[in-house]
Amino acid sequence: MDVKIEKSWKACLSEEFDKPYFRQLTDFVKDEYGKWEIYPPGALIFNAFDLCPLDKTKVVLLGQDPYHEPKQAHGLCFSVREGTRFPPSLINIFKEIQSDLGKPVPKSGDLTRWAKQGVLLLNATLTVRAHAAGSHQNKGWETFTDAVISRLSAQREHIVYVLWGSYAQHKGAMIDTTKNLVLQSPHPSPFSASRGFFGNRHFSKANEYLEKTGQTPIDW
Repeated sequence: MDVKIEKSWKACLSEEFDKPYFRQLTDFVKDEYGKWEIYPPGALIFNAFDLCPLDKTKVVLLGQDPYHEPKQAHGLCFSVREGTRFPPSLINIFKEIQSDLGKPVPKSGDLTRWAKQGVLLLNATLTVRAHAAGSHQNKGWETFTDAVISRLSAQREHIVYVLWGSYAQHKGAMIDTTKNLVLQSPHPSPFSASRGFFGNRHFSKANEYLEKTGQTPIDW
């Protein structure tokens, strides 16, 4: 199957694209885009990969679903389009960066600037129906993103995996912790941020590890 995705990821994941589950997933997604308002726009489904090639990936930040309201999702977890009001979890992420690194809260919630530095902003599910959180879960995306993490862990080392909340941490089983750094804490959602997300210092810890392994730190 000819999937439009960045070439290094295409080579890495080519076997997945020909598996029956992925063909079924593709049929489902095409049908959904034909019937409903689906986010992100079709051209941005693989935006996280297109902005962050396999060999450039230094940090993996794992989310769950794309945002399901208008003008938000653009294929990067936790990120919103330029000019869009910050969702609560993103507000808390910026608060932690400010506390951890002393950086002011940015004017834009578009995290493309992170992706271009080597942060793979990966949602476990890459599409969603408008106003219907979780509507594309258990259709095959999770199998695909499991494969992404598994292959990345097998092919690369010295990557920082940032897993916030139990859903993201469940995928941690596929990561080789002997050659990578895994950072875990509660989710930045307002329902859980005060239980250990605030104060986790994941942004400085990630940069310390990158520098220790001879890599350029992320300008968060």
